[in-house]
Amino acid sequence: MSITVQAEPKKQHRSLSDKKLEAITGYLFILPTVLGFVVFTLGPIIATFYFSLTKYNMLKPPQYIGIENYVDMLADLRLLEVSRNTMVFSVSAVSLTIVFGLLMAVALNQNLLLPSFIQNIFRSVYFFPILVAMIYVAMIWQFWFHKDLGVINYYLGLLHIEPIRWLGSSQWALVSIIIVYVWKNVGFSMLIFLTGLQNINKDYYEAAELDGAGSLQKFFGITLPLLSPTLLFTMIINSINAFQEFDSMIVLTGGGPGDASRSLVLYIYEKAFRSFDMGYASALAMVLFLVIMILTLVQLKLSQKWVHYE
Repeated sequence: MSITVQAEPKKQHRSLSDKKLEAITGYLFILPTVLGFVVFTLGPIIATFYFSLTKYNMLKPPQYIGIENYVDMLADLRLLEVSRNTMVFSVSAVSLTIVFGLLMAVALNQNLLLPSFIQNIFRSVYFFPILVAMIYVAMIWQFWFHKDLGVINYYLGLLHIEPIRWLGSSQWALVSIIIVYVWKNVGFSMLIFLTGLQNINKDYYEAAELDGAGSLQKFFGITLPLLSPTLLFTMIINSINAFQEFDSMIVLTGGGPGDASRSLVLYIYEKAFRSFDMGYASALAMVLFLVIMILTLVQLKLSQKWVHYE
């Protein structure tokens, strides 16, 4: 009696043409993204760097002048003022947005004795300003900041406080823009923080309560360390947005009075489209690009010391 052993069929390997077809299909899927990056991001950056090395007024062909535009920045006294305004605005706006956004997220994350649909209404109300274009927000606040007819000064008058020239005073113009920025963007930070809070394992809090930890101890010992990756993301996004803020400044104050509320982006706009000095404006834009990039890299580097991943 003979036993016939049937050999196992060999595994069929994909042909080389199939692998090429799969690779081509993958490249075709990412092609729109790559083209969008090259056309709308990389291309403009390269063009801006080229124009920064030229004298160009958009009426005549650009004339190569090397680093002369960058050297001229050293003698530009207005650049010092607008750079200071940009730093003050960015640091103040980002700090307040993060602090208020975190406080609002913590408050909404509590087990309130309210129906869930009411809690969702509160969250929607806080987040709504981020959905409205900044130019419309600025137009509304322009009326609220009015010295004689504004809502804010009306209520200050009820408290026997003299009306404030919010938009016409060099002391208050930048403060007014910071208020508008925080009011509009705090909802975004709140939503990001709220998502991070809801992803923290509740077992940590239960264990801390068994050890007798109080609310502040749980917040600084558990919530903040575990929320640090979310805090880093929010800090970077808000910093980039704050350095590029433009709409609120041009609508509310136009950079005035004088240069009291003029940011670097608004200064670039003025040089490019009012003075038609596209070469110098491009050089300023490259400096702003480098500042934002360096700031982001520094934040990522320093985050290694205070960001904790679960």
